[in-house]
Amino acid sequence: MNTCLFVMTNLPDIVSAQKMTHRIIASNAAACVNQLAPCASTYRWQDKIETVSEIPLLIKTTVQAYPRLEALIIDCHPYELPEIIALPLSTGLPAYLNWINSETHPGEHKTPWDDLNASTQK
Repeated sequence: MNTCLFVMTNLPDIVSAQKMTHRIIASNAAACVNQLAPCASTYRWQDKIETVSEIPLLIKTTVQAYPRLEALIIDCHPYELPEIIALPLSTGLPAYLNWINSETHPGEHKTPWDDLNASTQK
C-alpha cells in the first residue's frame, strides 16, 4: 500500500476553493478534500505583515499521487507562492487508508468497506 498524505493549502475565496476542489477530485489527485470555513491568516510577505481571509483545504492523497496534486495546485492557484504542506499519515482506519489509495489510482477502485468486511469475517 502507498503511504497516505494529509495536504493543506489555502485559497483566497470560496469560488477558487470550490474550483480547486473539483479539479483535484476529478483528476484523481486525491480521494477527499475538506473545504473549511474562512479563517484569518497573518503572515509576512514582501516585507509587509498581511492579514487576509482564506479558505483552507484539507486534502487526503498518497505519496504516489502527490506530484500530480502539487502540479495541479501550482497550475490553478491564484497566489504567486501557494502554501502546500504535506504530512504523512502514520496511522488511520485501514479501510479508509485503503480507500484513499484506491481513489488516487484510477482502475483500482473498491469500496472502503471491502477491507473492513474482510477483517470482520475472520
